Amino acid sequence: MRQRLNDALEVIKPIGWLVLALGLGALLVATVTHWRELAVLGTACLALIVLALPFLLGRTSVSVDLRLQPERVAAGESVAAGVLVVNRASSRLVPTTLEVPVGSAVHRYGISSLAPGAAHEESFTIRTERRGVIAVGPAMTRRGDPIGVFSRDVVWTPVREVLVRPHLVPMESLGAGLLRDLEGVSTDAVSQSDLAFHALREYVPGDDLRHIHWRSSAKVMASTGESALLVRQYLDTRRSHATIVVDDRLGSWADPEDFETAMAVAASIAVRAVLDEFDVSFVCGAHASSGSDGHLALDAVCRADFGDRGLVESGRQATTLAPDTSLAFLVGGSESAFTDLLRAAAAFPPEVRRFGIVVDPAGTSRVTETGGLPVLHLAAKEDLGGLLRWSVR
Repeated sequence: MRQRLNDALEVIKPIGWLVLALGLGALLVATVTHWRELAVLGTACLALIVLALPFLLGRTSVSVDLRLQPERVAAGESVAAGVLVVNRASSRLVPTTLEVPVGSAVHRYGISSLAPGAAHEESFTIRTERRGVIAVGPAMTRRGDPIGVFSRDVVWTPVREVLVRPHLVPMESLGAGLLRDLEGVSTDAVSQSDLAFHALREYVPGDDLRHIHWRSSAKVMASTGESALLVRQYLDTRRSHATIVVDDRLGSWADPEDFETAMAVAASIAVRAVLDEFDVSFVCGAHASSGSDGHLALDAVCRADFGDRGLVESGRQATTLAPDTSLAFLVGGSESAFTDLLRAAAAFPPEVRRFGIVVDPAGTSRVTETGGLPVLHLAAKEDLGGLLRWSVR
């Protein structure tokens, strides 16, 4: 009962409430003061409400299909969008208005009277300028009087999103200059079972008998005359995994455009990592993703925005999100404290190859190293590939 009452009240729009209040107020004052002009005004307001009621009669039964092609684009590209309305009722559709919000704008289309089963299609173009997320929808029909006293709004589609990615920078393989084997990057951690063979050692109780190297054991026993068993020892390997951490604090960036450059850097590294068959993780404040699907990282890049977590906390979050990281990129602005870069890098295990990246358009592109951390100073995002190639030599 309460829900029905709320639905009925929602049909009355602000103009309707204003006309109703004006009409009742004018009639009340006219009754007390016997002012005829106010009585005429009050009567006219109430008559307007009565005349607007018939526009609500009938039901709207349609299907609405909102189409976006493609849903992921680079900044500057356009999205072809369209909306198809089909009358599903057994009677003609009363002319109505279709609204489709696109970002902060609203597209309005007049839908004429449609016969049962007839369709009406509208096409429009969504232009993108910057990285981000553009909300499209929900598509809704508005049925009411021309003045806007009453309006019955029905939502037909959920909100869809257009993900706008930054422009990418071409890069060479991230594996250049790194020690790799068939399954990933080897570490210094000794293991009893893996793919990277390391050495032989003497058997101790509890070792898996399957790892005994019988040929070497026979040679040792033949040369020394003593009973000795040798077992294989391995180095741990892991799947190659690139993790990108971006400082989300506004104060770390001299200009908000530097943050956009950092997003382009992060997206470029993510795409290159996917091409190299790495798993990819991305962390920027509250926005994070991890997995082998490159779309996850790029979608997180599109959604990333300023926050208050900072580089150190985001770096710690990344170690939890991606404990098998083999390459870590810590991206900050010209105002990011260098100690934050070092502390964020220290959150990763020693065997992880770590790089700091500082976006500083006012400086010069160069590579420095402090505290064992190579730092790429980027004056322009186009210098990323060259600096990274030089730093891994």
